[in-house]
Amino acid sequence: MKMYDITSSIYEGMTVYKDKPEKQPKLNRQTNGYVTETRLELDVHTGTHIDAPLHMVEDGETFESVPMDKLVGPCKVLDLTGVEDRVSKADLESFGLEKDDFVLFKTRNSFVDTFDFDFVFLAKDGADYLAEIGIRGVGTDALGIERSQEGHPTHKTLFGNDIIIIEGLRLKDVEQGEYFMVAAPLKLLGTDASPARVLLFEGLN
Repeated sequence: MKMYDITSSIYEGMTVYKDKPEKQPKLNRQTNGYVTETRLELDVHTGTHIDAPLHMVEDGETFESVPMDKLVGPCKVLDLTGVEDRVSKADLESFGLEKDDFVLFKTRNSFVDTFDFDFVFLAKDGADYLAEIGIRGVGTDALGIERSQEGHPTHKTLFGNDIIIIEGLRLKDVEQGEYFMVAAPLKLLGTDASPARVLLFEGLN
């Protein structure tokens, strides 16, 4: 069995969405010489995280509505490294996706360590296609599932069809194929997202 940790590390100065200073985590370490404690200030969309509908849907459900049983189980890593701009329906049709699949997009984003304002994202027609199939979730190696789409149609299509969204994955060292995924978010209540540790296991599915 082989394990892949596809989680972004959290630290001061890490890559954050659009390089916004206010999104940077802050770690305030204090010690009296023998006891050390660190206070963490963290945006819930930091690094690898799972969105809740409230993020893009007015009066949407908060994070405790995301079912843990959908975050543990088989998943498929899709090699989309040849996609230049956006993942469309045409890019996804050849993978033979099925109902209840959890798909992870490996794109050129995984090979960039700084924020790319032209990151590869999921287009509306791609989201529609995934919704038609009835997948249970989608993960991306960008810090956003969509990029400057007016009205956020990709998020809303996925949320409207109970499809879980994971953002900020690191898939550089993971080959296309089937894996067993454990995505473990913080047990937050009332929020629009939660940071998560996401692990893939080869040989368990």
